[in-house]
Amino acid sequence: MSKAEKIKNFDPNNLGDKNANIYGLPFTTDEAEIVIVPVPWEVTVSYSAGTAKGPQAIFDASFQVDLFDPNVKDAWKIGLAMDTIPKDLKKKSNELRKKAEVYIGLLEDGDSAEKNPKMKKIQTEINAECKKMNAFVKNKVLSFINKKKVVALLGGDHSTPLGMMQALAEKHKSFGILQIDAHADLRDAYEGFEFSHASIMFNALKIKQVSKLIQVGIRDYCEDEVKIINNSKGRIKTFFDRDIKHQQYKGKTWSKVCDDIIKELPDKIYLSFDIDGLDPKLCPNTGTPVSGGFETEEILFLIQKIVENKKTIIAFDINEVTPGKDEWDANVGARMLYRIANLVAKSNNRVR
Repeated sequence: MSKAEKIKNFDPNNLGDKNANIYGLPFTTDEAEIVIVPVPWEVTVSYSAGTAKGPQAIFDASFQVDLFDPNVKDAWKIGLAMDTIPKDLKKKSNELRKKAEVYIGLLEDGDSAEKNPKMKKIQTEINAECKKMNAFVKNKVLSFINKKKVVALLGGDHSTPLGMMQALAEKHKSFGILQIDAHADLRDAYEGFEFSHASIMFNALKIKQVSKLIQVGIRDYCEDEVKIINNSKGRIKTFFDRDIKHQQYKGKTWSKVCDDIIKELPDKIYLSFDIDGLDPKLCPNTGTPVSGGFETEEILFLIQKIVENKKTIIAFDINEVTPGKDEWDANVGARMLYRIANLVAKSNNRVR
């Protein structure tokens, strides 16, 4: 059956078919305009684990999502599909996570890789395997970009999109990163792990094609990270959660704050969305929750305004969704993934 026939025969008001692709949609990755690459990886998480289960949990929760989108007419017709979750990658993540926990425990006891050969061995192995994961992601993303797909990455922890950024750097001469997050993620090899989830933006800035990093909602950061921001000569612009809130207390609207953010953005943007950028009531099981943050519609309003301002969101990720005993975190993640994907499709002129 062709894509056109699938669209003709599909009822978006019906129950989601769990034998279909994500959201119960009938499309394959070959037919979809937007392809989701799942990366079940959480080796370097520094507080609590579980985000490697995020892609499967979001997939499972997606069948409860209604497909009507008030911002994008007939959004489901665009074509959205998730690639197969790589079981070998998840298995490797689980194996390395156990070693990382031993390493972090020794580190917290005051030991170091410089003094302890066991720690040094673990550190070396994890850094090497994280590099392989980045290469896997880069190649996977490039394979879909070369098929003219818009790509979304679904983590996993926030270390997972580096390979995607590297792939985009091969296709675009220049682009900015819009980071929605509670954390600055500008640590240099946090806990000794070169590709730590807390080092993703530090590593992203090593990519020369990344012209600017715009951070929004940051509320948990260290002095070294502030120095990096202040010494970046404008390459990093941070909208701290505290500053945003204080402006709103004085009467500035969120719409005006969004205008300020958009003024800092280049024409091409990669969107990196750590779910802990939201108020933790919406993601209570995420790895490192922080009080404060946004409502879901505030983030969607910002993205909608970006699209209305004719910026192109060349790709995006959602990460750090950790399922709890219920489906709440995955429920929120699935809805945000769908709504953001539709707006990204609109910004790339992929809407039917």
